[in-house]
Amino acid sequence: MESKEVEFTRLIESNQGIVHKVCRIYSDTPEAHEDLFQEIVLQLWKSFDSFKGDSKFSTWMYRVGLNTAITLIRKKHKNIPTTSIDSQPYFDVKANEFDEEKEERLKMLYAAIKKLNDVERALVLLYLEDMPYKDIAQTLGITEVNARVKMNRAKDKLKEMMTVNA
Repeated sequence: MESKEVEFTRLIESNQGIVHKVCRIYSDTPEAHEDLFQEIVLQLWKSFDSFKGDSKFSTWMYRVGLNTAITLIRKKHKNIPTTSIDSQPYFDVKANEFDEEKEERLKMLYAAIKKLNDVERALVLLYLEDMPYKDIAQTLGITEVNARVKMNRAKDKLKEMMTVNA
């Protein structure tokens, strides 16, 4: 039986793409991406005991990651200090490198997504992951019908932004 720390590190390493996607949507610089990545991993660790397996690990991870990102954005607007990691455990999570060419192709789409509000960004991120609306609704804490309506509105906004920028 592996220790809690080993299991956590294994799960984070195998699912870190989720955290990187959240960071890509909610950060503007490599430094902000790294800071947000560390904060999300810290929050995942703090709430790891609360994961009961009622949903998929990836769904739970999205929920914690998105909540952390949105909370940090709101705290920055109110100038509330973020969590200090000095007193927290350190996890040596090996980060995967992303394909630069692929990043360039996605740059315009992500620029448009960043112009959406917090909930719309989260919705689009989960939609792009091919997550079913039922899981999207569960992750965001809204009804499935509400998720569909909000997604259609977000798609319309993105189409308009992409047409204007083309």
